[in-house]
Amino acid sequence: MNGASSAGARTVIFDVRTLNLPFYAPGLEAPKNAVEMCEEIYQAEGLIWSSPMYHGTISGSFKNAIDWFQLLADRDPPYLQDKVVGLISTAGGVQGLQAVNTMEFIVRALRGWAVPLVIPIPNAMETFDGEGRARDPKIEGLLDHLGREVVRAARQFTTHGYCDYSHQASAEVFLRE
Repeated sequence: MNGASSAGARTVIFDVRTLNLPFYAPGLEAPKNAVEMCEEIYQAEGLIWSSPMYHGTISGSFKNAIDWFQLLADRDPPYLQDKVVGLISTAGGVQGLQAVNTMEFIVRALRGWAVPLVIPIPNAMETFDGEGRARDPKIEGLLDHLGREVVRAARQFTTHGYCDYSHQASAEVFLRE
């Protein structure tokens, strides 16, 4: 988030642990927090997703939050069309790329664009302190770089629909667990 903020983006965090979203089901009345989350996502030009890896994929609560994006299906443009998404995963062991791969498939399915820089973070319990700050300056630097990269790419898509570095844009940081 610091990287996106330092690049001039307005940031908002949606922590799926505190959203208390019910399981998504077609026809279920959308709770206020799902509607608010989807409205912020719709207004955002860039997003950063972060999920722990559980059993080789993203967490169920993270996937459930994404399932509520169905509220964006009838918007114009729908879903995440032309939104830029940065991807981070954390793992208890040395793996983590599978969760990033899953998120990338979801981004594409929802018509978004994942930036090429992805950050799978192994041994997360050792990497972050109790406040969620990286203990290793290299990891902190990578996270900041990803935030700046999402803002840079969002500027390109928002301004031209392709690469152009000359305009400002805002990025939203929205899902983490």
